[in-house]
Amino acid sequence: MRVALALIPLLILAGCGGGGDANSTAPVTSSSAVAGAAAPAGKAWVDVVEKTADGGYRQGNPNAPIKIVEYGSRNCPYCGKFAAEGTEPLRKNYISTGKVSYEFRDFLIHGPPDFALALLNQCVPTEAFFPVLDQMFANQEVFGERIMQLQQTNPQLLQALQSMTPAQAAAAMADGLGMIEFMKQRGVPEAKARQCLADQKLIDGIAKVNADAVNVHQVSSTPSFFINGVKANASAWSELEPALKAAGAR
Repeated sequence: MRVALALIPLLILAGCGGGGDANSTAPVTSSSAVAGAAAPAGKAWVDVVEKTADGGYRQGNPNAPIKIVEYGSRNCPYCGKFAAEGTEPLRKNYISTGKVSYEFRDFLIHGPPDFALALLNQCVPTEAFFPVLDQMFANQEVFGERIMQLQQTNPQLLQALQSMTPAQAAAAMADGLGMIEFMKQRGVPEAKARQCLADQKLIDGIAKVNADAVNVHQVSSTPSFFINGVKANASAWSELEPALKAAGAR
C-alpha cells in the first residue's frame, strides 16, 4: 500500500516492501549463547527506554550484547506486519532477558503522513514512546483509509504540500488525517501536539536520522533491520528471529 504523496524538503521518499535485501550482509554468528542480565531493581527491561544519540528510541538493556535497530515507517504495511507479529515475542523472549535491545528509527517513506506521526510520537514522555508507537501501528489501516479519502476529497491539499515547509506539511497531514484527535485520546493536549508539529529541533533531528540512514547506512526501504551494526537480510519476524538466534540470543 504505497501512497504517492509530495516530498517535503530534507526528507526522503524511498520504498516500502517485503522480502530480504540482496545487498544485506548476514550478521556474524555466535557458536554460544550470549549472557543475559538482570533489569534494574523494580523494573523490567521492556520498561527501560531512552532516546539515543543517533535519534532513535531504544527499549531494553543499553548494554545488551545484541542490539537491533529498525528503520521503519508507521504507514508501511510491512512494518505494520512486523509490529503485529514480532513485537510481542521480541519483547517477551529476547528484550526481557537483557540479551537484546531494540531501537526504532524513523525512515519517512510516505513523506508528510509519516513525518506528522513521527513528530507526534516524540510529543509524549520517553517512557510512553513505544506504547504510542504500538497504537500507531495498530491504527495503520485507519490512517491509510483516511489518506485515500483525502486523495479523493481534497487533492488540492496534497498538491499544495509541494510548496509547504516541513512543519506546514506535517500540520496539514495531522489535521487532514485526524492525528491531533488521535493524540488527544492518548493524553496529549491539542496545543502541545501542535507545538510538537512545529518544533524545529524535532524536525531537524528526524531529518538527520533520515539523511544518516541513506548516506551512512544505505537504507532504501522499510523495514530495514541491523543487528550489531550489520544489515540483516530480513524484513519479517520469521526472518529476523533466526538471525537473532544465530547471533547468540538463545
